[in-house]
Amino acid sequence: MTLKPFWAYYGGKWRAAPKYPAPVYDTIIEPFAGAAGYSLRYPERNVILVERNPKVAATWRYLLRVSAAEVRALPLLQPGQTVTDLRVCEEARWLIGWWMNKGSAAPRKSPSAWMRRGDHASSFWGEQIRERIAWQVDSVRHWRLIEGDYTDAPEVEATWFVDPPYIKAGKYYPTKVESFQDLADWCRTRSGQVMVCENDGATWLPFQPFISIKGNESRTGGRVSREALWTNWYERGEHRREEEK
Repeated sequence: MTLKPFWAYYGGKWRAAPKYPAPVYDTIIEPFAGAAGYSLRYPERNVILVERNPKVAATWRYLLRVSAAEVRALPLLQPGQTVTDLRVCEEARWLIGWWMNKGSAAPRKSPSAWMRRGDHASSFWGEQIRERIAWQVDSVRHWRLIEGDYTDAPEVEATWFVDPPYIKAGKYYPTKVESFQDLADWCRTRSGQVMVCENDGATWLPFQPFISIKGNESRTGGRVSREALWTNWYERGEHRREEEK
């Protein structure tokens, strides 16, 4: 089963996720969770999300506890309204705010020009998106959220999908990576299958060119990103052993 994004986050990997190596462990850990585009492709796994951005973490905390009925009761924006006008909890406002402008790095209060045009109902907050979220929330009830730094992730054998704010393109995120050298050392010491994402040209790990993907349309555009990948799985030849089984 594959779930669709609960919101479209800047730099999200949901569309590209099938091109990355499939998980070989029952547990998936995303130490920079964002909208969890990789894990949404494998929602039945034991997923652990680690997120330092308080608004992203709060959005996930809300999704992991809210009922489908509560989601279906969330209000739609009326003409002239902003998200702050809605009589809902703050976490719900942030969830709705992510849908004001697809692909934002932070939830917005006012609808984007594209949303106001009304010709992309499935891309912005409305009945279709509300129903999608309501239909999906029970499928992630077993997921676990840790609000904190990537180093707060549990030291367990798992499939690690590490998608940090990139060394150059990460300037759009509210939270940054303080030391990419420390992150590189941390990634190399994880147990299990480790994948680390970056833009082509990054050197803090021995990345290899991987794929080109089109980013979510947003106020910063929907540019094509040349992605790179480092994975211990390929270095160790584990993918070949899995194929031989």
